[in-house]
Amino acid sequence: MKTNVGTIDKVVRFLVAVVIIGLYFANVISGTIAIIGLVLAIVFILTGLISFCPLYLPFGINTGKKK
Repeated sequence: MKTNVGTIDKVVRFLVAVVIIGLYFANVISGTIAIIGLVLAIVFILTGLISFCPLYLPFGINTGKKK
């Protein structure tokens, strides 16, 4: 599994995840939207940690360093 998520992409993913989690705990979002948002936040955190996004493969996207 090659990495395809770069540093800036990781930072953006973590920031979006933190915002979604913050909105949930501030009771700004609730219900189905909150569940979908939290699942999305978890996916963003995991893909940022492992530096691999499976959705990038079919589109040939690579935000990491070129080798």
